[in-house]
Amino acid sequence: MNVLHELKIPSGEAAAAILPRLSSVLDGNSPAVLPVPADDLRETERLRDALSPGAEIDDAAALVVATSGTTGTPKGAMLSAAALRASGTATHLFLGGPGTWLLALPAHHIAGMQVLLRSVLAGTDPAILDVRAGFDPSALAGAVARMSGRKYTSLVPTQLVKALDDAAATEALAEFDAVLLGGAATPVPLRERALDAGIRVVRTYGMSETAGGCVYDGVPLAGVDLRIDDGRVVLGGATVALGYRGMPQHPAFAEPGWFRTDDAGTLAGGVLTITGRLDEAISTGGLTVVPQVVEAALATHPSVRECAVVGLPDERLGERVVVAVVASNEVTLSEIREHAARTLDPTAAPRELYLVDSLPTRGPGKLDRAALRATLVELAPSL
Repeated sequence: MNVLHELKIPSGEAAAAILPRLSSVLDGNSPAVLPVPADDLRETERLRDALSPGAEIDDAAALVVATSGTTGTPKGAMLSAAALRASGTATHLFLGGPGTWLLALPAHHIAGMQVLLRSVLAGTDPAILDVRAGFDPSALAGAVARMSGRKYTSLVPTQLVKALDDAAATEALAEFDAVLLGGAATPVPLRERALDAGIRVVRTYGMSETAGGCVYDGVPLAGVDLRIDDGRVVLGGATVALGYRGMPQHPAFAEPGWFRTDDAGTLAGGVLTITGRLDEAISTGGLTVVPQVVEAALATHPSVRECAVVGLPDERLGERVVVAVVASNEVTLSEIREHAARTLDPTAAPRELYLVDSLPTRGPGKLDRAALRATLVELAPSL
């Protein structure tokens, strides 16, 4: 009988203590485990309540990782040992071989957990940053100095933005053989800035349900299947989860061996392009605007450091398009609208601009669009 066990993950370098347990997980010699943050009792209780450690679980499950949903009860993706091994092996194959990994993300999320699992597969000791108080780019130089052989790390775009603002951190990242970037869309200007600095960025796409990133720079990893169904991205193959903990009939896993995402995308020449979230489209004046498309256009404005587009209630339009911007220089709404209109239909141009110090995030650096929308609803004039 397989019973789900809680696996408390310490912060900072103490997280290395769980590596022997993860080795057993990968070998299939351990009961299924649920990673929880040892230093965050509130999050641990949330995960316990939703995912029931101590209760029976599918015999094939080795690891249960909570999805970083915006509201409500988190879902737990049940991953087999075979899926975890397939993911790590395919990653190393894509990158050019095993290496030493730097953990700079919370390890109870799939991206951080995969850094530790890949280290176990590679037989190397990971370098680990303490991110309890947030990501400190000044720590990168010291971390990379402790690493040897091929060097890899996994970051989210907001961390890369901070690192590029620090000369020493930028130089340190340039020493890595690959910097995996995922968890959220990577604006083209950010990627180009990193590449210009000599940082070998690899854009990753995936989620807890696929054992983390399974498409690198638009190309599926070995053993990963990909198709588009009516504009929806559907993923299959060796890294797909068994299903959700306690949700045997969930429609996302209705087709055995496949996971139906909520992402819209296109496939051309074997390369995947994500065009947005199917559940985040804005209906304005009877037309549909995809926030990520507008964000990609606005990210090319020289004064836009980060941006996020949402729809707010509007009596005339149904929803109106607005944008929150973290600016590097002064920028006005008219400039933003003019910039958007150069490549997009005028309908997509934001009708309001909110300058903010930072954008809200959830999980490992994903934009919390729901939280941003709720904040802007309070700030916005009634129209």
